[in-house]
Amino acid sequence: MAAMCNNKVMITACEKNKIRADRLKYNIDKQGVKCVNIMLEDARNLSDYFSFDKILLDAPCSGSGTASVYKDDFNLELINRSSKLQEILLKKAINILKSGHEMVYSTCSILKNENENILNKVKNLVDIVPIDNNFLKEIPILKTEIKGTLCVLPNNNYEGFFVAKLRKK
Repeated sequence: MAAMCNNKVMITACEKNKIRADRLKYNIDKQGVKCVNIMLEDARNLSDYFSFDKILLDAPCSGSGTASVYKDDFNLELINRSSKLQEILLKKAINILKSGHEMVYSTCSILKNENENILNKVKNLVDIVPIDNNFLKEIPILKTEIKGTLCVLPNNNYEGFFVAKLRKK
């Protein structure tokens, strides 16, 4: 994102895990990025006084689209816990997104419970901005129930993921 804007905008990254935040700082410093402020903060606890032009919410999930699905802890409880967290994070993100502005919601899950079902809970607050997937002709795509969203089928070459672009009403 910093490269896309030539380091000329302010990016705020929220990470509640200190080890992950330190790793993120190391990576952005290594790449010469100067426009990122890392907050060691659970995004659910951000003040409602924050206001953002754009948001990328790469939500914690079950990992059903990745190889991690084969871990012993992949179960219905993980999916349910992830879904509840995703809903809270998405509602918070929409709350602090400026009206008329856009955000991206993504997970590395291919499950409806973590993707379409979560979006359906906020459909009165946002419009779906259709994603042009014409450039993905060689990538296997799963059918989604919400037109304009994208879900990539995991295979030997790709991990699965879901992505939706939303505009706050």
